[in-house]
Amino acid sequence: MAINIYDIHINPISKESFRCISLTDESYKMHWIVQPKGYVPLEHIHLNQDEIFHIQSGEIRIVVEGKEIIGRAGDTITVPKGAKHIAYNNSAEVLDAICEYRSALDMQKFEQVFLGLINDGYIDKKGSVIIPMMGYMLKKMKCRSMARPVSIPAPMFNVALIFFYVLGGIKGWEKLYKKYTGD
Repeated sequence: MAINIYDIHINPISKESFRCISLTDESYKMHWIVQPKGYVPLEHIHLNQDEIFHIQSGEIRIVVEGKEIIGRAGDTITVPKGAKHIAYNNSAEVLDAICEYRSALDMQKFEQVFLGLINDGYIDKKGSVIIPMMGYMLKKMKCRSMARPVSIPAPMFNVALIFFYVLGGIKGWEKLYKKYTGD
């Protein structure tokens, strides 16, 4: 059965929880809760979407293109597409935020594979999904809502996706893709 993005999904290492609250052509919105000392596991770039953080409670620290931004309850912070960024819970309280991606593109399928990998424990010691497996999924779905790790330069990432796709074919990751998406 496909991953239901409207259910709560928890990354036990990064201390994040994710739950879709709205999906339209214009935007994908999810309820994002980050426990104290929780964080996004890797600096990344959204290639085709703006990411907007609507802070409900707590405090967020986002580093965008090397500039630190602090957001508190009632604040909205927009990370424009193409900007490298990483986010952290910046206080001893729970960070409660609505994350919005504009436009939605293929976020439902992206989230299904992302959350499926987390649910099945395909994450590293920092809580990041296993890059080759996620890369396979991105290539398989011809992903438009792709986020690229900053640690992998764009030309190398594009070549790596092809390699990951071949590797995934050999390792049988298509079974996971079908499990997560129902395709």
